[in-house]
Amino acid sequence: MEMTLTRTHKAKTFTEGHLEVDGVNFCDTLEPTWRDVGWGRPGRTVPGRTAIPDGRYPMLVTYSPRFATWIPLLLHVPGFTDIRIHAGSTVADTMGDILVGVRVKPGLLLDSHLWLHRLVKRLAKRPEGEGVWLTVQHDF
Repeated sequence: MEMTLTRTHKAKTFTEGHLEVDGVNFCDTLEPTWRDVGWGRPGRTVPGRTAIPDGRYPMLVTYSPRFATWIPLLLHVPGFTDIRIHAGSTVADTMGDILVGVRVKPGLLLDSHLWLHRLVKRLAKRPEGEGVWLTVQHDF
């Protein structure tokens, strides 16, 4: 399964985008602000307030003790650990993670729990053993 997160708008404190699943538009996304920091240079990211770098990441659905539920986990994200896709309405609900939902105005998502449920359900329907990849890119 191939998923693509295309970041479409960068503001001072947040980044908005769209998530596609197997080439079909799925939902909107919200992350901390994207910083073109040149990965590997120390001191250029702000912990909890920097979006992950563009790239292609394998993904699993695992149990998150922090959220007490089964949600997607991105693997091998340079400079980041425990990056999840989860529910939330504003950038204050994320520590570098990706929020899913419906954008109603800049920096605000609604129906986030519904869209997370739909995403996890969609991931569960894939053929057994099929890998999941998330490509993160920007369009600004």
